[in-house]
Amino acid sequence: QVQLVESGGGLVQPGGSLRLSCAASGSVFSIYVMGWYRQAPGKQRELVATITHSEGRTNYADSVKGRFTISRDNAKNTVYLQMNSLKPEDTAVYYCKTSGTATGDAWGQGTQVTVSS
Repeated sequence: QVQLVESGGGLVQPGGSLRLSCAASGSVFSIYVMGWYRQAPGKQRELVATITHSEGRTNYADSVKGRFTISRDNAKNTVYLQMNSLKPEDTAVYYCKTSGTATGDAWGQGTQVTVSS
């Protein structure tokens, strides 16, 4: 019922920046939290950041605090992840996720972020 499309991934050098976007469509009316997860090869998927739909309350993994910023534009049904001071350890496929009271969880297809010299 909710479709998510991520964009903005790519290849950057250490210390560089990227901004990821996730546009939600479909039955978006009941979404109460939006977030980003990532998964590196051979590792489990991990939470990166979340933001509540109504108040904009944010939560971050310790590994990205001070470097990443999550934000949202409710009018556009879009959530963003601004990633600064990128490290090789940030290399992963990044997935957008939303949770809705009426629709449950929805996941995007993922976008590749590679941090390398």
